[in-house]
Amino acid sequence: MSLVLVILWSVVPIYWALKSSLQTESDARSRPAQYVPVHPTLDNFRTLLVGNGDLASGIRQSLLNIVIECAAATVVTVTLAALAAYAFARFKFRGRTVLFYTVLATMAFPPYTTLIPLYRIMSSAGLVNTYTGIVLVYVSGFLPLAVWVLHNYFTSIPESIEEAGLVDGANRLQVFWRLVLPLAIPGVISIALITFLFGWAQFLFPLVLSTDLSTQPLTVQIAALQGRHIVPSTLMSAAGMLAIAVPAVIALGFNRYIVNGLLAGSTK
Repeated sequence: MSLVLVILWSVVPIYWALKSSLQTESDARSRPAQYVPVHPTLDNFRTLLVGNGDLASGIRQSLLNIVIECAAATVVTVTLAALAAYAFARFKFRGRTVLFYTVLATMAFPPYTTLIPLYRIMSSAGLVNTYTGIVLVYVSGFLPLAVWVLHNYFTSIPESIEEAGLVDGANRLQVFWRLVLPLAIPGVISIALITFLFGWAQFLFPLVLSTDLSTQPLTVQIAALQGRHIVPSTLMSAAGMLAIAVPAVIALGFNRYIVNGLLAGSTK
């Protein structure tokens, strides 16, 4: 029974937003309330995606912003995490253990404790209202988890495979690129998906670091619409459905890769 209540608590608001997004404003405000759209329409989505006006152009720009920011953060995070994790897993250097656990320890700090310092740093560097500033903040937050997961993947790969490559004349970088990385593809995919989803869900950091539409992601732009009383509730619902559509598709379509990747990466 408790599981049913939890599911209803999670699903009903999403269903209600979807229902509203498929209605006209007059149907959505009708009394008694319609629990199923009588005359479903995609006009709200057409208005946001191909319509004219400041509202539609703002939604499209913020949608482009969030895709650029999440994609860039994912590429940078996965690249840096793969190199760092491989170095921690295979190279012997002074302070390796201390440095590795220091990186992991940063995951214990609430991320919002760094919000003001990060804003001051980005402001002094002229990176407020830029893609670069937002991507750097995302990478700094997502990198420790990515390093941890990929480190476990690399340590689970037998060193004999790399030794065979070195004997055949490959250098360390070629061994990493051609032998090790392909074997760690499940971990790379899982980290890429998780990083993208984490970036898509961000709100407070981009709210502070992007004060105009040039870099504001969709999540921040939708929240800004709530203060505009002239925005129809059906358009607000359609914008909300656009915001959850991409992570929903990724979570449902690649759930096996995310779960299997994390489970495999957690064992040595």
